[in-house]
Amino acid sequence: MSIRVENVSYVYYAQTPMEKHALYNINMTVEDGEFVGLIGHTGSGKSTLIQHFNGLLKPTSGKIFIDDEDITKRKMDLRSIRTKVGMVFQYPEHQLFGETVYEDVAFGPSNLGLSGDALEQRVSEALAMVDLEYDQCKMRSPFALSGGQKRRVAIAGVLAMKPKVLILDEPTAGLDPKGRDEILDQVERLHQEWKLTVILVTHSMEDVARLATRLIVMNHGAIAIEGTCKEVFRQAEYLEGVGLGIPQVTSLLRELNKRGFDVVTDSYTLDDAEKEIVKLLELKEHGNV
Repeated sequence: MSIRVENVSYVYYAQTPMEKHALYNINMTVEDGEFVGLIGHTGSGKSTLIQHFNGLLKPTSGKIFIDDEDITKRKMDLRSIRTKVGMVFQYPEHQLFGETVYEDVAFGPSNLGLSGDALEQRVSEALAMVDLEYDQCKMRSPFALSGGQKRRVAIAGVLAMKPKVLILDEPTAGLDPKGRDEILDQVERLHQEWKLTVILVTHSMEDVARLATRLIVMNHGAIAIEGTCKEVFRQAEYLEGVGLGIPQVTSLLRELNKRGFDVVTDSYTLDDAEKEIVKLLELKEHGNV
């Protein structure tokens, strides 16, 4: 499922003393099956933008197309759009409310009219997608789970709606390293195995370097840079100037290059950096460094 944004601007509290321009003439496309990283400093417009993708916000001007259907037109059935475009907000565990995991995950599909065996199967499938055992956790209180497990239950509640697009707003915020890795592994698996289109909003350059196939950088409500990870991270000075930076391994390789070592400076994953370091060590062993 694709998303196309045409000339979208958004103003909070328009025509009031509190008027604030949040988005300026945004044009972008997310193709079916892509994994896009949406990055930017706090206040850059990321969260405002993604809330347009399932109709939570309506643009002040411009249009949003989901699979070539204009969702900004009058009398649009936004409920059907929200089943196709799933949104996981920052700290989604704060939105958990059910007495049991089952009740929480079943809430969305039951509102679509599912019941009985069909509803149970939908909940079981959603929990399996986030590696939670249905029989072991269905009757547990979600509030008794670990932070990472709570977040996975919240994601399962979105997946139970069978979306084609999954949008995650800072999904690892506040988690310890183990919980963070669990969530990122799940997101990666959902993209690869279930072929979901994924948009990941994050401040973490390491996260998008690991997962995204394309990056969109926002600054002051506009798209500043767009391209592959390698293309974007080459613009390190600009990224640092807007409060973002680059992956730590890229910073390390750039520093080594400044000190005279012959390394590729636009590598951005641990695997690529490891190859460069091993190459240096081999050269040193043979007296060539």
